[in-house]
Amino acid sequence: MDVPRALDDSQKVIINSKIDEWLKQERDAIRKRKAAKPEVKVMLLGQAESGKSTLQKQFQLHYAAKTIDTERPSWTPIVYFNIIKAVRVIIEELDYEFMSDVSHPSPAPSPPSTAGSDWRIGLAELRAQLLPLVAIEDALASELSGGITVSGGRSGVYVRSGWQALVTPKNSWPLADIRNNANIPAVTNLAARTLMETAYAIQDLWQHPAVRILIRRRKLRLDESGTFFLENIHRIAAPDYLPTLDDILHVRLQTLGVVEHAYDVRVNGVTYNWLMYDVGGARGQRHAWVPYFDDATAIIFLAPISAFDQYLEEDPKTNRIDDSLQLFKTIVQNKLLKKASLVLMLNKTDLLKEKLEAGTEVRKFITSFGDRPNTYEEVSEYFRAHFIQAHRREDISQPRRPLYVHFTSMIDVKTTQTIITHVGEAIIRSYISEAGLLT
Repeated sequence: MDVPRALDDSQKVIINSKIDEWLKQERDAIRKRKAAKPEVKVMLLGQAESGKSTLQKQFQLHYAAKTIDTERPSWTPIVYFNIIKAVRVIIEELDYEFMSDVSHPSPAPSPPSTAGSDWRIGLAELRAQLLPLVAIEDALASELSGGITVSGGRSGVYVRSGWQALVTPKNSWPLADIRNNANIPAVTNLAARTLMETAYAIQDLWQHPAVRILIRRRKLRLDESGTFFLENIHRIAAPDYLPTLDDILHVRLQTLGVVEHAYDVRVNGVTYNWLMYDVGGARGQRHAWVPYFDDATAIIFLAPISAFDQYLEEDPKTNRIDDSLQLFKTIVQNKLLKKASLVLMLNKTDLLKEKLEAGTEVRKFITSFGDRPNTYEEVSEYFRAHFIQAHRREDISQPRRPLYVHFTSMIDVKTTQTIITHVGEAIIRSYISEAGLLT
């Protein structure tokens, strides 16, 4: 099968110019909105994969629900990419296990062995069937990102403002076009057809005993999105597939730089221009936050407390909880932010509960946890206390501003929508108070 190549330089120039034109139109529209309504500026901060973009989608669902339906087609190729990446990660780990088994043979069975059978049975054939799908990954990433790459040449979808204008011509794909493969970018179309042809092979790979054992023994770790989409492969591989709200909330899409989202928020008869900034959370991108600090109305900081057993991709020696806590301290110490309201969301509680129920012990990764009970109540309260203590000790605002703390799971729509209502009202009240509009 011929796989389309990644975009060449001339195509990148054309795509980037289209995105720039789209951004110019957005900036003009934003200027008009600013002139007409009071402006509330909210920043979503936190490390990479903390849930910032998913929270933004929840705000969008709350304040601009109709736009979710309009944008649904634009998420289709991102879902495809998440699946392809997950399949590639599984195959690479199986290849590594195979090479380790060959290089270091032992009398005992290799780690992924299954009782009564060699773990390689069937995997070679599945691998051969799925390699054409995996071969699409780089080209699909290039098509989605408009040729944008990051240092190190890592494959991935790295997006900036305007990406949806790139993957959804005229802002949407009519359902008839989706069914007829009309007006759909070439690599996305190829990915859809290949997924349909390989859906059963993907299912068999995902359910293979060797893969199950690698997951159980924590030798194979997938993005949270990968697991969700692999469980739903036949629904997604259908020819008339269109992402559901659940799909959109689960999707993994890495943000480059700062992406602005605007909503109209009406409180007590007044409409406010709510500007929300979703920023890249990787260490190398955090410098991009600084220009947006000085007039921020509020900071919503997301800390994924399920990540106690994970380490930074950029620094494998740094525990993600430790990094998140240190990042939170730098924010409450920042002079440019001392007037901004602070909201802390201790996120991914659903995944925390799953890990604890599976027997993963916090003390093995965070020694200061000691001999406390390894229960959700104890663990969540332990992390909450550490962030509250950091706020009390490090916050430079005088008098010390309040810290609003919420335990969240961004895929729990009902609960998150309730939290968003409370957070939105609190931020507006803070804005009114700071602007001297309260009597």
